[in-house]
Amino acid sequence: MSFVEKRKEFRPARGEAPFGLDEVFFSRTDPRGVIQAGNYVFRRVAAYEWSQLIGAPHKVIRHPDMPRGVFWLMWNRLQAGQPIGAYVKNRAQDGLHYWVYAVIAPIDGGYLSARIKPTSALRDRIEREYAMLRAAERDDGLTPEASAERLCARLGELGFPDYETFAAHALGEELLERDRGLSLPGDPRMCALRMMRDAASHLVDETAALSKEFRAMRTIPHNMQVLASRLEPTGGPVSTLSMNYRAISHEMSDWFAQNVVGSGATFTRILGTVYSSMFLEGMARILRESDQQLQIERRALGTLDIQAERRIQAEQAALFTARSRTGLAQVRDEAGRILRACEVMQRHVLGLSSTRVLCKIESRRTAGAQDALSGIIGQLGDFQERITVRLERIEAECRQILARTG
Repeated sequence: MSFVEKRKEFRPARGEAPFGLDEVFFSRTDPRGVIQAGNYVFRRVAAYEWSQLIGAPHKVIRHPDMPRGVFWLMWNRLQAGQPIGAYVKNRAQDGLHYWVYAVIAPIDGGYLSARIKPTSALRDRIEREYAMLRAAERDDGLTPEASAERLCARLGELGFPDYETFAAHALGEELLERDRGLSLPGDPRMCALRMMRDAASHLVDETAALSKEFRAMRTIPHNMQVLASRLEPTGGPVSTLSMNYRAISHEMSDWFAQNVVGSGATFTRILGTVYSSMFLEGMARILRESDQQLQIERRALGTLDIQAERRIQAEQAALFTARSRTGLAQVRDEAGRILRACEVMQRHVLGLSSTRVLCKIESRRTAGAQDALSGIIGQLGDFQERITVRLERIEAECRQILARTG
């Protein structure tokens, strides 16, 4: 359907306002949220005249079904100078409603927002979550801040550590679903970022499993020392092996603490940066499409300077793309560093293998040691095999990431 045809399109008496899957609409406000500009799609879907929109607060299209906590989250993020995305239900002037996935960013002199029609299964889930949250605001007297905290807690239960991670995931899902709905090939950048996200998520899982292995490993040096003191009261080869094993295991644990443990660890930074790049790339794409739509519409948009608005959108799209690429360069560097660190870990594992071989030799040479050391030898073998498998998986995920950031 062309833009000319959409000027004459029929609006139902109730329900959802017509909003095409191929459409993008934008609006720009001042720092107080007062509308300064928008495109034809915005005016048509909202069913307002330009004289009613320009100079009006953006909340003129707010739907009463929307939880206040969502807007608290949005403003909190924007006032910190950061972009944000959200599912929003709006109300047109004639009472019809329409859902959007909105991306909003601070710009000089105010805020810029662009919206697409959400069609993924996630949108239906969020509609139910919003309904419960709005009921809690109404019935329990939740403040907007408390409502926002409850929403974030609920998203945590759904597997999202923070709202920003959810927003990035949702934007990626909506863009891929939109491409499918329009029979378009999947956006290659978004598909690559999605694969990187999965690889980074697997990295987190593998390091959690590695952490468990290291905790279990702590008993082995102690057991070896106890055994050595019984077999060799005055010291000997088994005592030396136990000390060597303790040194190697401590070195491995130190590496693990430096590279994995803590919220600022390498693996956590990779996943967070990939999500951030996914969101920024998605925003840039929507703004580019909005710019293309402005070029096609060729309409009188009140007193709007179309070329000026196009420049603003193009500048912001370029900014977000550059920020995304900078983040991905950091991800590439971190993934390379992890690969190098895994090589160091593999050398440590070889050291454990040597210790295991020497334990076998001493079990045959030391009187009464064979039966006593057999359990230690078995533990060393099992631990070495598990660590090797974990490290190989981590290396494979790093290579997947590097293949998509190169």
